[in-house]
Amino acid sequence: LFDELTVAENIFLGDPPRGRFGLIDWATMNAKATEILRGIGAEIDPSHKLIDLGIANKHLVAIARALSIDARVVIMDEPTAALSHKEIEELYELVDKLKAQGKAILFISHKFDEIFRIADRFTVFRDGQYVGEGMISEVQESDLVKMMVGRDVAQIFPNRSSQIGDEVLQVVGYDHPTEFADIGFTLRKGEILGFYGLVGAGRSEFMQSLFGITKPTKGVVKIDGDIKVIRSPADAVENGIVYVPEDRGKQGAITALPIFQNVTLPSLKRTSKNGFIRLAEEFALAREYTQRLDLRAASLDTHVGNLSGGNQQKVVIAKWLATQPKVIILDEPTKGIDIGSKAAVHDFMAELAAQGLAVIMVSSENPEVLGMSDRVIVMREGRMVAEVSGDDLTPETLVRHAAGI
Repeated sequence: LFDELTVAENIFLGDPPRGRFGLIDWATMNAKATEILRGIGAEIDPSHKLIDLGIANKHLVAIARALSIDARVVIMDEPTAALSHKEIEELYELVDKLKAQGKAILFISHKFDEIFRIADRFTVFRDGQYVGEGMISEVQESDLVKMMVGRDVAQIFPNRSSQIGDEVLQVVGYDHPTEFADIGFTLRKGEILGFYGLVGAGRSEFMQSLFGITKPTKGVVKIDGDIKVIRSPADAVENGIVYVPEDRGKQGAITALPIFQNVTLPSLKRTSKNGFIRLAEEFALAREYTQRLDLRAASLDTHVGNLSGGNQQKVVIAKWLATQPKVIILDEPTKGIDIGSKAAVHDFMAELAAQGLAVIMVSSENPEVLGMSDRVIVMREGRMVAEVSGDDLTPETLVRHAAGI
């Protein structure tokens, strides 16, 4: 789709209705566009520029374009990724309508609720290989998980046997004017510390402050027992703290740059000499860390924007691991990625902890927090309300503290 063209121009791109002398018949094009759009329940003015539409309506325009050439097969690739709940329900209704018209739908998704709502049959791929297929009516979610990940649901989180070492990070009395207050905790080498809470609890805001993105009103940070002043992300990285943000596309990676430049950007001191970047060393460093994460791409020259969500996340993690940190903060590390990539991220988190790295994981997913954390800090309304570990670490306990009930 092209933002600067009208809706009708996008729908009939390459084959617009023509009148006398081969000129585009604008009136006919707009009328036909309106007819197609109404046929799929879309009340969109065909004369509007595409740039003025929201994501959901852009999806409808793309579908209308397919129907304009009487397509028999419509492929939808993760169509709900940026849609609201209401828009997703409307898309489901549209898919039902297209099926009723005899269209074949190829619906690509890693979300089980979508698959079981939309599909009649399924096909599973893992690591670029065909794994299996069947009828949705004859399969359980646990069966699909096993096919996608390669192991049973009960083994979805890795077994961890790492030894927790000495204290590496201490935070005391961290305050912010509006987002959080009196945050304090310790973190040890080889430990995964989970932060859990409802939306708006202040977890991400605190992590951004700890990384130097925002400034606290007061608070002390100690690394290996020494007080450190963190005024910026550069200070945080210099002192061994790195942050993998929730919004990897806008905050974690530069999607217009290739993989190797994203990975090496914070580590130019390791890849340059006398003010000149050594390309061979850039590639070597990027290759080392992307291979450790099993990143799948045609080459390290591939632009990050062309990667899947899971592989984009691996690029961001690789970028920070290349700085050789002491503490890595992972903010919703598996949000929006497929279950296979989730398993890969979980495995790598366990590997990092086993190597002695201290890990902070912010997650809104109860099973993930329980399956990966040694301890969990629960936040509510900007404050720490509980620290849970051992036998007390149950779904009910976390939800009760998070909701204040």
